[in-house]
Amino acid sequence: MLDTLDTMTSHQTAQTMKPATAAKKLGVYLEATPAEFREGVVSRAELNALQADPPEWLRELRSNGPHPRPVVAAKLGVSIAGLARGGVTEPLTTEQIDALKQDDPEWLRRERATQAEVRKEAVRIKEKKRQKEQKEQDAERGE
Repeated sequence: MLDTLDTMTSHQTAQTMKPATAAKKLGVYLEATPAEFREGVVSRAELNALQADPPEWLRELRSNGPHPRPVVAAKLGVSIAGLARGGVTEPLTTEQIDALKQDDPEWLRRERATQAEVRKEAVRIKEKKRQKEQKEQDAERGE
């Protein structure tokens, strides 16, 4: 029994993830990745290697797309919900994103303004919380 335990602890299995999870962590659209990536599992070491020294296919996807919605939203400066409200439901290439920025449709201007307000409100709330914590600390010190 002791030999079995020793063997079990010395041969730890590598942590693996589904291709969809790995693609999300890499910031790429899963359906645009090579078949061997989509059809296997990705170990933590493989993910780290892809991040540290991306192969040509990964560099190409990151540069030109198609990009997943979170990346599209970030590149446009809007939320994922804002993309949906604007009718953007499919992955976009960098060229398509650049064209949208150039066209600057009304929905994009509106969603960017909304996103700016959301960020401003988040900063205001954070500052208010910081001030409250400072007052509490001052009160504890008797100031």
